[in-house]
Amino acid sequence: MIAGASKGKEGRVSRVVAKTERVIIEGVNMVSKHQKPSATNPQGGIVEVEAGIHISNVMLVDPKGGETTRVGRKVEENGDIVRYAKKSKEVIK
Repeated sequence: MIAGASKGKEGRVSRVVAKTERVIIEGVNMVSKHQKPSATNPQGGIVEVEAGIHISNVMLVDPKGGETTRVGRKVEENGDIVRYAKKSKEVIK
């Protein structure tokens, strides 16, 4: 995360919502949600849930250096288009 209340935290992207341009990251941007009792949760109560974050507030971590980096695209010799980290020039898998 590069902005917001969870700035500086890292996590794995669990879901991308393209329609609203948001991502959900595991363990980041946790919010309290009041839940009614149901068959799956008969007790109900307050549950901690991950909330969506706008894509512009998220940045990829460089696989080599561990710092945030921008992402570029390039065409390899065999014609495949790959993403790479702009800081270290390393291909992202």
